Amino acid sequence: MLTFPDGFLWGAATAAHQIEGNNVNSNWWVHENEPGTTIVEPSGDAADSYHRYREDMKLLADLGLNSYRFSIEWSRIEPERGLVSRASIDHYRRMVDAAHEFGIEPIVTLMHFTVPRWFERDGFWRAPDAADLFARYTELALPVVAEGVNYVCTINEPNIAAMLAGGEDASNLVAYGLPKPDLAVADALLLSHQRSREVLSQVSGLKTGWTVATQAFEAAPEDGAAEKLKEIADPAENWYLENIAGDDFVGVQAYTRNIVGPEGIRPPRPEVEKTLTEWEYFPPAAGIGVRAAWELSGHVPVMVTENGIATQDDPRRIDYTRGALEGLHACIEDGIELLGYQHWSALDNYEWASGYAPTFGLIAWDKETFARTPKPSASWYGEVARNNGL
Repeated sequence: MLTFPDGFLWGAATAAHQIEGNNVNSNWWVHENEPGTTIVEPSGDAADSYHRYREDMKLLADLGLNSYRFSIEWSRIEPERGLVSRASIDHYRRMVDAAHEFGIEPIVTLMHFTVPRWFERDGFWRAPDAADLFARYTELALPVVAEGVNYVCTINEPNIAAMLAGGEDASNLVAYGLPKPDLAVADALLLSHQRSREVLSQVSGLKTGWTVATQAFEAAPEDGAAEKLKEIADPAENWYLENIAGDDFVGVQAYTRNIVGPEGIRPPRPEVEKTLTEWEYFPPAAGIGVRAAWELSGHVPVMVTENGIATQDDPRRIDYTRGALEGLHACIEDGIELLGYQHWSALDNYEWASGYAPTFGLIAWDKETFARTPKPSASWYGEVARNNGL
């Protein structure tokens, strides 16, 4: 039996835009529906979790999970610049209350990729007042997290956000061939994160941090590969981990690895197993990401805020998750402070430019009736959570 620490947070994660549905004031909604988009389909109703969040949380609790990471939508809370929706703030506060009703600890993310369409229109993260606007949004969100929330993620995967700003097409959100990030946007995101943390410090005991998409970079054996790896990894991952020393925690979001040759990142070899996102099936990614975050941040406590696999072969989801958890247990044995594990994803969801084809969820749902169906992997993972170990 591989037993995890007392109080370990066993949960699953989602993002609002990917499951709520009809997030019409979001910048992503605009891009999904504009002429000539490379996004394969619009999000539409998604899983209708805006209305069915209680059902979703109860399913997670019944499975045996003790936590749930979800995001709140800036574009719902501030649909137009300076226009505040008190009803939306109340909605997300009810989500926090519902989590506690079902015995689940809520882990709240303030910004999971999407922003209001007006924010992108007015300059996005390049606008001189971007950090001010994000701090103001954090102030608006304070009633959501002021009571009963212990962990808040400010910004989801700022390294990927900066890569997108650097010219990456949304159809290649996180995959082989990562582009160089826009460093000015990276600076703006860090300042926004710091300003947000200052606002959140008004809530006594609240722990705050951001999440980083770790890539498990590995150098090929050829000469020059190690140097190329450093050239790629420093602005794509390491900088985001080094600059959060002093944060309360850091989230690690890990799925696969990237082999780096002297020419750059290589696609997965033809013979390796791949997921529906064409990523290499690589369970050790989570442990590698946790070790990198722990060392580069100067031993900031770590939470795995996303880890999972896009597959329709549910037994492979179980095997992948088992392998990931074995690697995480080894991290704990080596003295790393690991707070919890949030499986991606609670539900099959809208996977951005790839639409609904990549199925990451522990729970499936019917596109006509929205009826939820937990998969065998959900029961397996719930048993792990109940036992607090493998």
